[in-house]
Amino acid sequence: MLYYALVFFIIAVIAGVFGFLGIAAAAAGIAKILFFIFLVLFIVSLIMCMAGRRRLP
Repeated sequence: MLYYALVFFIIAVIAGVFGFLGIAAAAAGIAKILFFIFLVLFIVSLIMCMAGRRRLP
C-alpha cells in the first residue's frame, strides 16, 4: 500500500510540473489517503505484535 502511495505521489509531482493541476491535486489526495491508511495499519500491526508477545511464558 505504501508503494501505491509513492506511485500516486510521483504522478502528482509529474502532473504538477507539466501544469495539469487538477490531476496533480487528485493524485496527491489519493497518495495522502493511502499513506494514512498504511500508517494506521502499521501502528495496529505493531500493537497486535506487541500484545501477542506478552502472552508467551
